[in-house]
Amino acid sequence: MTRRVRAWCVAPAFVAVAVLSGGAAGAADRTRVDQATKQVEQGAKQIGNGSVGPGVKQTAKGIGNTVVEGAKFSGENIKEFFKKAFGS
Repeated sequence: MTRRVRAWCVAPAFVAVAVLSGGAAGAADRTRVDQATKQVEQGAKQIGNGSVGPGVKQTAKGIGNTVVEGAKFSGENIKEFFKKAFGS
């Protein structure tokens, strides 16, 4: 195998190992995301039971909370990944 061909094989393998080793970075707390998701479910159930006004309100709040908490969760995971990958 020539050096050029070997480089094209080794580089993607290195990237794959680096990405897969970051899978252990899931130590961030996911409970807030799950709570926000349950708020969306409860609002949808209220709509299904005929309480459209309060159901829509709770669903909208739940969607907003899910977006916010999901962004926080993702940020923590990314931060942990880079700490492990680069030792900062």
